Amino acid sequence: MDTHQNDLYPDVTAEGGLVSAMKKAAKLGRGEIWPVPTPTDDIIGIETARGTMSVVLATEERLFRVRVHIPGILWDVPEFNWEIGSTNDFGSLVEAVVAWREGVPFDELAARFTFLELDEFARAIERGEPTSSQWADLLSSDFHRRQWNLLRRLHADEVLRHMFPTISHGAVRLCVDLFDGASRQVLVHEPKEERYEVIRPGVPGADWVEVPTGDLIAYLRAALTQE
Repeated sequence: MDTHQNDLYPDVTAEGGLVSAMKKAAKLGRGEIWPVPTPTDDIIGIETARGTMSVVLATEERLFRVRVHIPGILWDVPEFNWEIGSTNDFGSLVEAVVAWREGVPFDELAARFTFLELDEFARAIERGEPTSSQWADLLSSDFHRRQWNLLRRLHADEVLRHMFPTISHGAVRLCVDLFDGASRQVLVHEPKEERYEVIRPGVPGADWVEVPTGDLIAYLRAALTQE
């Protein structure tokens, strides 16, 4: 943190930086935050069930900028992160982050923390974004041409098209909750045309299983919808 920012954020500097300051303040309020790795010390990322929140220190004035990101997506991709407000009050910032992490409803958050601007974020989720945009991007990307047939097969199903898709090492990952990296998910690999292998990450003892073409959709539905 440079000298200019030291002048703007003396309370943060006194606690050894943004991460340690927010963790300490959260504990004093009987809350908790779980930081994740970020590009610089002037940004803190917090895992929540509604995405990864980040707090960024403004350089031109004392201002804590709050964003929400989808886990596993690069932080600077506009379609997958939202600005949801900013404040110069460190105490209110920490309280809002803790409340968000604890799952307080959007309308209650907006009433309690007037600096939060949640309308755009809430509307995007109600419209089914960014899941539908992600499908469209993958299905039109030449970089993922090798996965197009598999993607089309999955997207054609009325249940699977509502799962959030990504490509990981050539396999298609479908995730139930795009904001929760630990939610139910599957990886589907097509090593040869019309031959499929599936694994369920996070399931104890999980390994790749070959699934017949005719059973693929039913198998994936069951894996993603059954508790």
